Amino acid sequence: MFWIILIIIALVFAAIVIYNKLIRQRNIVAEAWAGIDVQLTRRFDLIPNLVELVKAYKEYEAGTLEEIVRLRADTNAPVQQRGANESLISGQIKKLIAVAEAYPDLKADKNFRQLHESLVEVEDHLQYARRYYNGAVRDNNILIESFPSNLLATTFGFKSADFFEIELASQRQAVEVSL
Repeated sequence: MFWIILIIIALVFAAIVIYNKLIRQRNIVAEAWAGIDVQLTRRFDLIPNLVELVKAYKEYEAGTLEEIVRLRADTNAPVQQRGANESLISGQIKKLIAVAEAYPDLKADKNFRQLHESLVEVEDHLQYARRYYNGAVRDNNILIESFPSNLLATTFGFKSADFFEIELASQRQAVEVSL
């Protein structure tokens, strides 16, 4: 009888430890997503300034800015959709930079250089935040899918998280722009 009680206590203790690990990992994924969101917000704040500066040198097609604004507006989309939107935004940013680089006066402009450097810095921070998030998602998914934690995860409704894939503007090939 003593051994049965000891085994039951050990199983209850193990279940509590596993449940707490699941909760901890879910919170790490949420915190990592918040880090990505901060970097995306920083990038969104830079985009209108860059567009306006480029417009001062060249009448830029309004469609690019409208597309960026439309893509920026959908901040409550699922992770996979946000990744797709952010990749499209990265492409639009690259087009803006390509247009700007076609104008030597603009490239030499102090404000443009500062905006460009800020954008590169934000893109780097976004890459780091994405790596951290995807690492947290990987750990979360391993925990949810591994035995015996998968038994508790299924019982308490823990779900696997989606990875955040985005093509950063700083990693894209040169964009052809006709002026």
